[in-house]
Amino acid sequence: MHTAVVITVIVLNAGIGLADLVKAPFVLATSNAVDVPPSWLPILGTLKLAGAAGLTLGLLGAEPLGVAAGIGLVLFYVGAVVAHVKARKFATAAAPLVFLGLAAATLV
Repeated sequence: MHTAVVITVIVLNAGIGLADLVKAPFVLATSNAVDVPPSWLPILGTLKLAGAAGLTLGLLGAEPLGVAAGIGLVLFYVGAVVAHVKARKFATAAAPLVFLGLAAATLV
């Protein structure tokens, strides 16, 4: 089960990280709603891709790196949830909450 969760988190974070990098319309709309400037999207996307890469390396044997990547993603998504709550965009906070839960599940 754990491997399946980690692979799911890798795929989801790689996908959303790439969407951030290309500034997909849904990403721009959501980031605008929570007052995140478009100029931050490449950095945020890179962080998500780094988390996915770290989890991948963890699956391939570099377990401490995988744990560090999981912790990094948990912290990232805590920040995302805070940003949504601060902007009072509770409906759009659902996605970062799901990503947070999945990231946390990689550490179990």
